Amino acid sequence: MFSTDKGRLCPDCQQAIDSCECKQTTSIPKGDGIIRLQRETKSRKGKSVTLITGVPLAAPELKKLAKELKQRCSTGGSVKNGIIEIQGDQRKILQETLQAKGYQVKISGG
Repeated sequence: MFSTDKGRLCPDCQQAIDSCECKQTTSIPKGDGIIRLQRETKSRKGKSVTLITGVPLAAPELKKLAKELKQRCSTGGSVKNGIIEIQGDQRKILQETLQAKGYQVKISGG
């Protein structure tokens, strides 16, 4: 008999996605300790976004930081594959905010 009580199941632990035990173990990405800010317009119909890479935080803390940065810039954004995307060219504001938090920040790209 097939049941959809739990919804989607995790392929590893066979629990519901919301109560998955696998995602509880989050790892901090390794890097050189420098957060890089870059502006990108590729495949966005000419609209620019600011990409923040190299943040040494696990996924839940990364989402909290992204929310704080979006509020600071008064724009939208998202977190995808450990990269924070903020709408628009917000590099200067983000650089000041992240440096105030104690991170080493570089503006990369053009």
